[in-house]
Amino acid sequence: MSVALGTTRPLPVRTTPVGDPGDLLASLPRRAPYAWIRNGEGLAGWGEAARVTVPPGPGRFAWARQWLTTVFGDAHVDDAVRTPGSGPVAFGSFTFDEEAHGSVLVVPRAVLARRDGHAWLTTIGDPPLETFTPVREPGRISYGDGSLTAPEWEHVVARAAKRIREGELEKVVLARDLVATAERPIDVRLLLTRLARRYPECYTFSVAGLVGATPELLIRRTGQEIESLVLAGTTPRGTGPADDLARGAALFASTKDRHEHECAIASVRQTLTPLCSSLTTPDEPELLMLPNVQHLASHVTGRLADGASVLDVVAAMHPTAAVGGTPTPTAIQVIRELEGMDRAGYAGPVGWIDSHGDGEWGIALRSGLVQGRRARLFAGGGIMGDSDPAAELAEAQAKFRVMQYALEG
Repeated sequence: MSVALGTTRPLPVRTTPVGDPGDLLASLPRRAPYAWIRNGEGLAGWGEAARVTVPPGPGRFAWARQWLTTVFGDAHVDDAVRTPGSGPVAFGSFTFDEEAHGSVLVVPRAVLARRDGHAWLTTIGDPPLETFTPVREPGRISYGDGSLTAPEWEHVVARAAKRIREGELEKVVLARDLVATAERPIDVRLLLTRLARRYPECYTFSVAGLVGATPELLIRRTGQEIESLVLAGTTPRGTGPADDLARGAALFASTKDRHEHECAIASVRQTLTPLCSSLTTPDEPELLMLPNVQHLASHVTGRLADGASVLDVVAAMHPTAAVGGTPTPTAIQVIRELEGMDRAGYAGPVGWIDSHGDGEWGIALRSGLVQGRRARLFAGGGIMGDSDPAAELAEAQAKFRVMQYALEG
């Protein structure tokens, strides 16, 4: 169901400059907060001027863009800032599997933003009246198995590795879930604040109950310029600087992880080349060190050849080899056969788009689906022919710690 802007009359959208708002997340009310924050900058929204559940299927991104064209086209915009993210903005979360239900787009009634030295407030219609209640701790957290137990998931990893060794595919990314239950309803604002402070280099997000901090930028569009950060190949952090250095060197020298990363870069290059007049990918990855893990990372930049919006680029890129596998169609089928769960928005595109087609979208990693006292946490990793199930389980456990920290502090 959608509520379109201006079904009887165009509603006014007003963007005005404001002074430095400080902590953007401190402005969020309890109900339905939306967020996209990195290093203290980004967008925080609340209220709903328009919302739609995107129908599943291969044409879902085109459907979403058409809906946005209608919604944004029905608005009278007074934008005194005129920068990417000002004016009306939609936050979105798309399911990993195109056939799964649950993709959503929301245009908040209010967005407070700070980017590149500018700060602004966008409101749609009358300013929304919200109650800014104090943030409350969720109390004691207990954990239970998700769709599969740890031994069952290790068995799935072993089956996938066997199929890779038999030549069916090169790589598949397998995920697992963990169910967290709290004593009291989980306040999303608390999770966002903890994630943004502990993982400032990641993109902390909240869209329709999907909350997390992803290190992976799927695509940023600013005019015709685009940027992507590809992550594939992971190792846990060490016990100290020397151990970190040794683990990073081992990751960089790992044949398995380097091949996994090369598959991911090749996937992005193949997808973006037809859309771009120029595209630059590095010859060698670099090490990205986060508080819980280290990744092999590659920055990709380019210039679009035509007027494609950021959502068009998202449609072309998702799913990447970094979250699906190689070759991707085969990997998706293997995921459907073996994984034993619905990923929902995990590993799907999450982010925002403005009325000019600019925006930032990440891959919803290190995340959880929050509803009331319950949170369904997700983690996964790339499986190759020589993958060790116990090591893959340990990697997933390390990735769970991001959302466990958000819940427990």
